[in-house]
Amino acid sequence: MRTHEVDVAGVKIGGGNPLVLIAGPCVIEGAKQCLEAARLVKQAADSVQVPVIFKSSFDKANRSSVESFRGVGMKAGLEILATIRKELKMPVLTDVHEPHQCEPVAEVVDVLQVPAFLCRQTDLLTAAGRTGKAVNVKKGQFLAPGDMRNVVDKIKSTDNDDILLTERGTFFGYNYLVNDMRALPAMRMLGCPVIFDATHSVQTPGGMGSRSGGERQYMPALARAAVAVGVDGIFLEVHPDPDKALSDGPNMLRMDGLAPLLAILKRLDQEVRQMVSAEEYDARPLVSSGVTLVNVPRATQ
Repeated sequence: MRTHEVDVAGVKIGGGNPLVLIAGPCVIEGAKQCLEAARLVKQAADSVQVPVIFKSSFDKANRSSVESFRGVGMKAGLEILATIRKELKMPVLTDVHEPHQCEPVAEVVDVLQVPAFLCRQTDLLTAAGRTGKAVNVKKGQFLAPGDMRNVVDKIKSTDNDDILLTERGTFFGYNYLVNDMRALPAMRMLGCPVIFDATHSVQTPGGMGSRSGGERQYMPALARAAVAVGVDGIFLEVHPDPDKALSDGPNMLRMDGLAPLLAILKRLDQEVRQMVSAEEYDARPLVSSGVTLVNVPRATQ
């Protein structure tokens, strides 16, 4: 399924374009830290020639504990992201949590991201869509892939078609997430580019009591699996020293591991695109059950 092409400040996502990277620290810890992280992300992506969008959040509104560090706030955060965008000449992405944030955030960033737990909030989705900027929506852990059609329709009601959908794992028991790789081609049938979030897929929500844990050692394996299935982009949170990070450290990749992993993912993406054409995916709606069946690609004769 060839998805709609979304152009983010010259970075083309979907529409048959090669794999794109969205990466950066979970949260903005400070101006100096964030700018240096952005430089390292850009350096890693440029070293293997993978288009990149920098990501970091000015606020993490859904931390496990009220005492957890949430970020530097919207005003300071946007100033830092604006500096990164100008000095490093790279697109930037950040989260929005409330409708009133969308307009001022859109004046600075290239992509507005709607967190998974807020993906059904109509007012937030339409406010993000009305900015005219690209909108990346994390699929809620509680939603089936086909349920994202309603999310897409809400944003499209604002005449904004620049929509990205991100898979980040599904709830499976207590403090644990599991990935059903069928979700990736299923969501691509909605026509939007699909991103795989390898970071939050290895998160263990609330797994450390007052904060979430994670199993970062599995992140590369899941990223490789997603690219093999077929995605338009990979989302990775990275940090120079994840064990000292102020948010999501247990499931962030060390910065020095980014370039080696990207090199593998790029090569895998190229191989998959050569072997499997978009037309080889055959999907038919199963009206009686309300789900979509996505067949595996037919073997090359």
